[in-house]
Amino acid sequence: MSKKYRIRPLAICVFRHQNRILVSENYDSYKKEHFFRPLGGRIEFGESSTDTICRELMEEIQAEVDPQSLRYLGVVENIFQYNGKPGHEIVLIYDGAFKESKWYHQALIREMEGDGTEIRAVWKNIQEFGKGKSILYPTGLLELLA
Repeated sequence: MSKKYRIRPLAICVFRHQNRILVSENYDSYKKEHFFRPLGGRIEFGESSTDTICRELMEEIQAEVDPQSLRYLGVVENIFQYNGKPGHEIVLIYDGAFKESKWYHQALIREMEGDGTEIRAVWKNIQEFGKGKSILYPTGLLELLA
């Protein structure tokens, strides 16, 4: 099996503040669809999922996560198409908190990943997601948060 068709293990974290969650803004040019997703990323071999969240948030937006705050919420299997290509992920989902309160007061957080990809993270009210509203991925996350 080629590497591009492997299942990816991910860990993401839902940061909450005043009925809002922190999500990255994304766009699928194939579907012409804007969507949102909590921050996090691929679990490296030998790395715990909680360590992944701390590492990814530092890499993505230079924010420190309080590791003691991380609380496991559940897992979703995400089988999808993105930019016309198939994807398959097993996503471990956590609730957590930042070490510094300043992150809860920034309406827009913009950073660049190591590969040059821009990260745009925003606080969105949880009520903005659902059928006929803004799209939140991975599929099943909104139900897990309800």
